[in-house]
Amino acid sequence: MCIVSIQTSLLNVVGGVSVVGVNAGPMDLVRLVRQGLPVGVVQFVLDSGRLTAAELDQVVLPRKTLANRRKLGTLTPEQSDRLIRVARLLATAEETFGNQYKAGIWLRRPTTVFGGERPLDLLDTDEGAREVETLLGRISHGIAA
Repeated sequence: MCIVSIQTSLLNVVGGVSVVGVNAGPMDLVRLVRQGLPVGVVQFVLDSGRLTAAELDQVVLPRKTLANRRKLGTLTPEQSDRLIRVARLLATAEETFGNQYKAGIWLRRPTTVFGGERPLDLLDTDEGAREVETLLGRISHGIAA
């Protein structure tokens, strides 16, 4: 999968131009994360069914914190970075499995490669996300997982 495809898919996961506010290229996305993404991206991810409120609570930010951020209108740079990390993996899984539904099933199924943990549960850390990304790369290239 090419970088442009991932970037486009990632932006679609968080609501695209209508929610983010700009058609962001790679460096635009860096700037947006540094200044804090609009809180609407979180609502878009929830409304799209890609994450439940409990999953968002676990891998991006607690619901109580989200309620406070809604009042301010933006996420912090750290929260934005976590959300983009998760969105990148959601987009990669959707690309690998062909659609959001199949990706969601895979992300929520305990996997022996991860010691019985669900891939989604690993997205709360950068290292865990890298492991999930590596496995998705192997799957998309037909290498035995």
